[in-house]
Formats: sequence, C-alpha cells, structure tokens
Amino acid sequence: MKILLLSDTHSYLDDAILKYVKLADEVWHVGDIGDITVTDTLKKQKPLRAVFGNIDGTEARAEFPLDNRFVVNGIDVWMTHIGGYPNKYNPRIKELIKENPPKLFISGHSHILKVQYDQKLQLLHMNPGAAGKHGFHQVRTMLRFEIQNQEITNLEVIELGKRV
Repeated sequence: MKILLLSDTHSYLDDAILKYVKLADEVWHVGDIGDITVTDTLKKQKPLRAVFGNIDGTEARAEFPLDNRFVVNGIDVWMTHIGGYPNKYNPRIKELIKENPPKLFISGHSHILKVQYDQKLQLLHMNPGAAGKHGFHQVRTMLRFEIQNQEITNLEVIELGKRV
C-alpha cells in the first residue's frame, strides 16, 4: 500500500500535491487542514485518513478526530496533530504512548520534516513538515512510503518547492 503523508496545508492545495495524490493508494493528513475543501478534494481522489489540527474549525473537527489510531497491513499507526517526537512527546499523550506504543507515530504542527526512530518505545516517528504556504518553513514538504508485510518501506521525502 502506497501512502502519501502530508500536514499543515492551511487551506492550500495545488497541482504539485495532487500529482502525488494520484500515485498513492491512501492519503493521510495530519491536521491544520484549514478550509475543508482541501480534504473534500483529497477524498474525491483517494481514501483519506486525517486528524484535525489546532487551526481547524468546527467543520474539520466534526469530521475528523483529534487522534486517529488504526492498523494497516499489520502496522499499528497513531496520528495526531500536536504529538511531539521521541523524548519530547506532548504531555497529553506522553503516558498513553508509553503504555501502548504504536509501531508508527505520526504528528504534524511543527512544520519541520522529521523521521526519527524511538529506541525506548520501539516506534518510528514521522512528521511530514508542511505542504501549505502558511508558516515559517522555507520549503513545502510531504512524505511517501509503502506498507507491506508488516514493514514500512521506500520512505521518500517530497519537496514541493519554496513556500512563497
């Protein structure tokens, strides 16, 4: 299964993003969607899993959860917008993640692309950075990867160009 992982679109969706959507089996959006037309457009093209972020309004909050935990091809996945990263998890989830760690923990919010393995909890953390144009990031980014036979493979950073 080919996954396109993005976050922090802040109401922005362009052909550069949609080109990669077409190549994915599923799209996962890790919050700060902005205008709900972003996720409506994504859902028309591919199955979508998403969470709402801190800037999202009532429409996104009504449609998507704060935390989305699911299993895909044997991989236990936990997505949340403000989750932190290894050794700096958000206080809201810190104890929960220690008690029952997923194999893949995904967060957004920071606009900083990061992939890091948590040795203590034996989980992989991903943050796809920001695909939108709002924020302090200089380059718009996403991640794509595959999940097959209970393994995460072919992880790739996608740079969409300058934020301007």
